[in-house]
Amino acid sequence: MKKRVTVLGATGSIGRNTLDVLRGLRDEWDVVGLAAHTSVQSLAAAASEFKVEAAAITCPDQAKSLKARFSPDCEVFGGENAMLDLVNEVPCDCVVVATVGTGGLTATIKAAEMGRRIALANKEALVMAGSVLIPLAERSGSMIIPIDSEHSAIFQALQAGRVQDVHRVYLTASGGPFRTWTIEEMDEATLEDALRHPTWDMGPKTTIDSATMMNKALEIVEARWLFGLASEQIQVVIHPESIIHSLVEFKDGSMIAQLGAPDMRTPIQYALTYPARKRCPSEQLDLTSVSRLHLHPPDMERFPALRLGHEVARRGGTCGAVMNAANEVAVQLFQKGEIHYRDIARVTEAALERHESNPSPTLKDILAADRWAREEITRCAAC
Repeated sequence: MKKRVTVLGATGSIGRNTLDVLRGLRDEWDVVGLAAHTSVQSLAAAASEFKVEAAAITCPDQAKSLKARFSPDCEVFGGENAMLDLVNEVPCDCVVVATVGTGGLTATIKAAEMGRRIALANKEALVMAGSVLIPLAERSGSMIIPIDSEHSAIFQALQAGRVQDVHRVYLTASGGPFRTWTIEEMDEATLEDALRHPTWDMGPKTTIDSATMMNKALEIVEARWLFGLASEQIQVVIHPESIIHSLVEFKDGSMIAQLGAPDMRTPIQYALTYPARKRCPSEQLDLTSVSRLHLHPPDMERFPALRLGHEVARRGGTCGAVMNAANEVAVQLFQKGEIHYRDIARVTEAALERHESNPSPTLKDILAADRWAREEITRCAAC
């Protein structure tokens, strides 16, 4: 029998790549549910193509005129809790969480509670609520397989050894558009500069996070929860070619790396077919055409966000929710031209310094910390 999959964030970059992969897996998977935030037209087109049972749109304004765009056979959920309702009401074997930000958090937790396989591209779910999500998944039997290229690489490399035998892991980073810029040049960086990523084609928020390397700060915390590692076991290395997606170093000195062309469809497909591997629509890597691979340590002075990632991984509690929310608001302010590029990490750090962390939070505590951080950053920006 074919398995059933729901895709949250179906119209974004990761979501579109997921649907491309699923076109090649039609003999194995039925797409039964799709969700998006505002892109009703794109969502309706995908829902029609895959003949889904249900669709969800979370933007209240878009939800008002939603049903007229979909087939009468397609159940429609609208409003703030639409993704949660979709996951709760439509049976499936796997939920692909391709959302950006905090929007898919409650739906991800619901999928874990229901014991479903979760193909996770959303960093925020683990950064904010890893202390809730991971134990819940362990109790329910839910398997969380990362789609992030770096964490997928670690997941794949760990097939060669046990987590308890890991000495450290290396998260590779392209370095983003400012890899070679001086601090003085970065002080003058514009939004257009920050959106000019040299390797990956991503949405604006993720691209800006790559420019500040806040994406790696989030990934440090994500790796801490996904693989049960201590902060000091997680290192970031700059790798401009984006061919080595990450490495695992074991206690005996052996290092296992996962290499491949920079194409998100590879980790997406692996999360769906694991433990099997199948031919993928992604580009095939020709090692003979790669003359050199470069690896070097990041400059913490130019990229202070990395230091915040290690701090949050050590402190735990509600710090992850605060870092994530503060960064989200700071990125929005930068996009509006209300703060400078280098202010993103600065105001995020200021929020962490002012936050009194709850070491053992519930989901309610985590969401409260998220709200506090958003209000704090907005208030400070207005001063």
